[in-house]
Amino acid sequence: MPYASEGKPSFFLPFSVRSARCGVSDMSEAMFSAASLVAIFAWVGLGLAVLVRPGRLRASLLALVGRAVPTGLCVLYAYVLVAHWGTAPGGGFSSLAAVMNLFSVPGKMLGGWVHFLAFDLLVGRWIADDVLASGRARALLLVALPATFMYGPLGLLLYLLARSALRAPTLDEAR
Repeated sequence: MPYASEGKPSFFLPFSVRSARCGVSDMSEAMFSAASLVAIFAWVGLGLAVLVRPGRLRASLLALVGRAVPTGLCVLYAYVLVAHWGTAPGGGFSSLAAVMNLFSVPGKMLGGWVHFLAFDLLVGRWIADDVLASGRARALLLVALPATFMYGPLGLLLYLLARSALRAPTLDEAR
């Protein structure tokens, strides 16, 4: 439920006020915003890269948004992981309760978010590479890339199912 100040929902408050109420530092909030914005632009760039003709522009776009940006997000993740090491006593991966405790710490949640951003973008790049290298219709990417951006594993699953259905051998080929 959003916090309210003088009858206004929290989204009318500056993020530093909202963050302070939730125990999030301005630095963590800034890293969250920057990583999210960079990831969104990278996904747009990935979408554009698969639309342009093969050549230097496509290669440059794919290298930037599909390799450099995820690498930068991985560096940010490593920094956040080290900076918040040991800040969630009782947190871990042994049970759902331990994972919930782990992610109750804002720095750990930031690390988890950056982890998702990096890996989903790498999966999106792999999907794009797979379609472009195979010569399959790029129309597959119209569903797979947005679904991977929004829902991660579900987008990958949809792509793999579509790829399998399109590659399924006919009875004559199976003989």
